[in-house]
Amino acid sequence: MIDKIKNIEKRLIDTAKKCGRDHDSVKLVAVSKKMSQERVRVAIESGAKILGENYIQEAREKIEALKEYDVSWHFIGHLQSNKAKYAVKIFDMIHTVDSVKLAKEIDKQAKKIDKIQEILIQINISEEESKSGVSADKTIQIIKEISRFDNIRIKGLMGMPPYYDNPEMAKPYFVRMKEIQGMIEAEKIEGVLMDELSMGMTGDFEVAIQEGSTLVRIGTAIFGARS
Repeated sequence: MIDKIKNIEKRLIDTAKKCGRDHDSVKLVAVSKKMSQERVRVAIESGAKILGENYIQEAREKIEALKEYDVSWHFIGHLQSNKAKYAVKIFDMIHTVDSVKLAKEIDKQAKKIDKIQEILIQINISEEESKSGVSADKTIQIIKEISRFDNIRIKGLMGMPPYYDNPEMAKPYFVRMKEIQGMIEAEKIEGVLMDELSMGMTGDFEVAIQEGSTLVRIGTAIFGARS
């Protein structure tokens, strides 16, 4: 696994350099959902610094079992409001906030434990009914509403294009995400940062980096196919 992680990180660095970006401007999120604690332990010991999880109960068990490691845990799955209290306790960043209702519950739960929860706003950039996320044209309005919560810090955006065999076909969606990021920055909304763009997975992450991604979510290329 150490070779796989080193290979991915080399590709991240090489792609960033070709775009004239700093090599440390892109971070690898190793998607460890459905992987055993031991497999995740190997990944951490092989150099993974950020782990991405999709399911609260599974993540709680892993994070507890691996708490001796100084790594960051990100929630990248669909989050229901009734699970927000668990997510706030264990995750450094939540990538998938897609409603004011969910943000309000995250804020409430974060306040209880005196935490400022870092979040990303998920945009349904592909406009697929099967995917979660805010519609692109409502993003600024929703961010303005969420920015009023004291115990949340909006750090950027997350999105997923449709799946294509040819990664170049995902490019227009990544371009659109970057455009939306720029529009939000231009609004200068108090307390809102646009530092992060979480986009790109195993099949298309190099194209995503070319268009500005700062967090790439890689599972299959590290852990292999999931059962």
